Amino acid sequence: MNQLNKNKRRPKIVVIGGGTGLPVILKSLKEKDSDVTAVVTVADDGGSSGALRKSFNAVPPGDLRNVLIALSEIPELQKEIFQYRFKSQDEALSGHTIGNLIIQATSDMKGNIYDAIQLLATMMHVKGHVYPAAEEPLVLHARYMDGTTESGESRIPKSGKMIDYVAVSCAEGRKPVHASRKVISAIMDADMVVLGPGSLFTSILPNLMIPDIGEALMNTEANVVYISNIMTQLGETEGLSDADHLRVLHKHLGGKFVDIAITNIGLVPETYIDEEPNDEYLLQVEHDFKGLQDEVPLIISDNFLELLPRGVYHNGEKVAEEIFRTAFNSQRKVKQFFDNR
Repeated sequence: MNQLNKNKRRPKIVVIGGGTGLPVILKSLKEKDSDVTAVVTVADDGGSSGALRKSFNAVPPGDLRNVLIALSEIPELQKEIFQYRFKSQDEALSGHTIGNLIIQATSDMKGNIYDAIQLLATMMHVKGHVYPAAEEPLVLHARYMDGTTESGESRIPKSGKMIDYVAVSCAEGRKPVHASRKVISAIMDADMVVLGPGSLFTSILPNLMIPDIGEALMNTEANVVYISNIMTQLGETEGLSDADHLRVLHKHLGGKFVDIAITNIGLVPETYIDEEPNDEYLLQVEHDFKGLQDEVPLIISDNFLELLPRGVYHNGEKVAEEIFRTAFNSQRKVKQFFDNR
């Protein structure tokens, strides 16, 4: 594909992941002149999503809900209603958000999660496309470094052991796992595919371990970008540098498929880490520039920090600007240039 021309069309950007980091990037990308598609993990089994999944044998709605809100252009009051969470004393509705209940009800009405999300995306004036990674709930399985195993996205990080490898299976039976409709075509037609930010083993890899998604990432002509996490996570990435995160991704798919790493070099103040109430995060991810050079052809490093009262986040506007600029100005598969020097 020739260099993207601003007068011809908007770059197609596919973002894959889940958790709290993904909506931050999507909300900022929405403001860019790009065609954005979000592919969202369906392996969550905790909190409100886990309870609805168990009760209805359904795809967990929480990550999908947050992505719909991030890309929606409905008024803020309507977003607040959609995101309202019932209090713990509300008995049967304790901990559930209205949005999760609406997604579950729409899925029941339409008969599947894919059609439900497309209907809600239209109702919520979503700018872009939102697809579940798969159309049925998946179970995440982990093998630890000591050879022991565990299953369940919410249980895996609680063992206190280092994770070696993860895989996914269908929640029911031994059916093969397949990507949702339009996910593979979106990846293959994209100008850029973005992974993260998000929990490495429980938000990003559950999507990549769906066989046809992993295969598409290995074969797409789009540049594949990884947004490195800012902080290490308890039960997942203790002691891992930004280069180590990439090594884990490449190990899982059996080859180097990431072309560009976006990594933070801003320093999180120690006082902020000490005072941070979120016990999920530990220390800042170490920046290993030489290690990154061994894994990817192009590294984009800057101070991408945004320190908020509820946690350490990427500055969505700065990251989105880098993604958009790179997608717009670079040819597909930047690594081909490096491979053929």
